[in-house]
Amino acid sequence: MSQRADALATQMESLYGALERAIEGCSDDEWRRGCSGEGWPVGVTARHIAVSNEGVASLVQAIATGQPVPPLTTEMLDARNASDAVEHADTTRDEVLALHRRGAVTAIGAVRQLSDEQLDRTAPLALLGGAETSAQQLIEAALIGHPTEHLNSIRTALSR
Repeated sequence: MSQRADALATQMESLYGALERAIEGCSDDEWRRGCSGEGWPVGVTARHIAVSNEGVASLVQAIATGQPVPPLTTEMLDARNASDAVEHADTTRDEVLALHRRGAVTAIGAVRQLSDEQLDRTAPLALLGGAETSAQQLIEAALIGHPTEHLNSIRTALSR
């Protein structure tokens, strides 16, 4: 484990703890409120974050270990997200909390074990038009930045 990996994992722990507290504190009415940025209810937005963590952690691992990265495109992810939003529109807080906790443990554990060399390793990502992306850049964008944006959207919905 590197100090950089530990710092990233610590950031993730803080973020995922804040998301867990937001989920736990939702009333039934708040759970169904719309998040304006996503067009989904709070519950669906929280579920989206929860289920994304394991998949992104898998991509990070692939880059970090020099394995092939699946050719996921933005269009593919958008279609999957839209389908999941409809399929899981009635998701419960307990379901999302279980998914979130499992995904958080997986993602944080995967990041914390990386070396500096692995964090610096790059691979082309179809999601980014084939641009070379390091494992650390993907962690910062998709395991920290992306969930932070959704958490902010959830917080905005809850403050109304």
